Amino acid sequence: MNGEARARDRAAWQTIDSGQLLLIATAGLFVIVAIAEVAAVGLRQPDVAIIFGVLIALGELFRMVMPGNREVAPIASAGAMGYALLVGLGPEGAAPDAPLGVVAAGHSALQVVAVTAAGMLVGSLPHIAVGRSPRPDAMARRLFTVAVVALCFRPLLSLQLPWQLLLAVMCFVVVLSCFTDMLIAAMIRAEAVRARFGIALRDEIDAKMALCAATSATAMLIAVATTAMGEAALLIFTVPILVTQFAFRRYAGIRATYLQTVRALSRVTEVGGYVEAGHSHRVSKLAVAMGRELGMSEEELLELEYAALMHDIGQLSLGDPIPGGATVLASPAEQRRIAELGAEVIKQTGVLDRVANIVQLSSHPYRTGREPSGDAGERPIPPPLAGRIIKVANAYDDLVGDSADRDRGAAVLERLRLDSASEYDPTVVEALSRVVDRGPRQ
Repeated sequence: MNGEARARDRAAWQTIDSGQLLLIATAGLFVIVAIAEVAAVGLRQPDVAIIFGVLIALGELFRMVMPGNREVAPIASAGAMGYALLVGLGPEGAAPDAPLGVVAAGHSALQVVAVTAAGMLVGSLPHIAVGRSPRPDAMARRLFTVAVVALCFRPLLSLQLPWQLLLAVMCFVVVLSCFTDMLIAAMIRAEAVRARFGIALRDEIDAKMALCAATSATAMLIAVATTAMGEAALLIFTVPILVTQFAFRRYAGIRATYLQTVRALSRVTEVGGYVEAGHSHRVSKLAVAMGRELGMSEEELLELEYAALMHDIGQLSLGDPIPGGATVLASPAEQRRIAELGAEVIKQTGVLDRVANIVQLSSHPYRTGREPSGDAGERPIPPPLAGRIIKVANAYDDLVGDSADRDRGAAVLERLRLDSASEYDPTVVEALSRVVDRGPRQ
């Protein structure tokens, strides 16, 4: 088991791209400078630093993975940003000129970075011990985001700003940190999955905006409440983000269960001998890569993956299986019948109607109907993009299978291009060509 864990760790490091390495190196430099500064001047208000460090460690211990393989630690992030935004430590023993009449929090921005790094490390140790090492780029991004908050906000405390203005600055800084986090995540994701940056940024915003808002609001609440009430406020005002994290974990679990169920259903046709082993998996991989190439959003890609995995489930209704399961060799009427029967099966779930519609239309030719179009008279009505993608991906895998012969793949691509006048979308075929040229399928 330890050998497998080490192998996974090595594989994870080998897949880190240049953008991730730059982020990790930058975060590492921040940590080195922060530790050097704390070692030189000492730890200010160590009791407060320890309390926030423990909160950050607990947050890292209970981190979670959101849909899209996004590793997040909302409690740790809220605690770290709350420490960065902390103005004071309760009303007792107040300095006369301190905001709200509190004892001013004297820690520096670099101490925030050092305490955050220490808390993250301690919270990650139990995961490392059981072979669940954290993603270095995700940890580096969380640390970098906290550093942005601390470096932007802590120097302003020396200006003795009015409390109302200080709250406005807090809001601005946490919004800036959210945008920075999503921007960095989008840049890394765009490079990792070869997606357009604009699409990757939109996906990050859709996936993380709600959680980011909850984390930022909790951080501000922690900072203000601790300033007004003292350290005891941490226990009270960490509860909202804990509830939010539980809700997001439930949502992520449901999404994961859906996908596992769909993948299991897709293997029924393989176990029954209706299609070749691995066909549904290969078609889904091709389809998702093509959809990403064509600029589909993450939510659209998820529906595309579901539909691609189950596109052949209608073959279960056939009395005599198609040789090799290659529906591309069946008659158009037979292809439509298989697709319609598969769509009816999927609709029985009650929650995948859009996926069922994609499967039903995936058998239709590119130029499948006509509609009025002004002076031109009529124009073709193509099926939805997801259906066109599955049609091309299925045809390619039906004719290539699990073969790694590039000449065979090139010949099949040329055949699909020749049929692009009516059967296949030429844009989708060219997207397939680019995906295939990038390397072998997994």
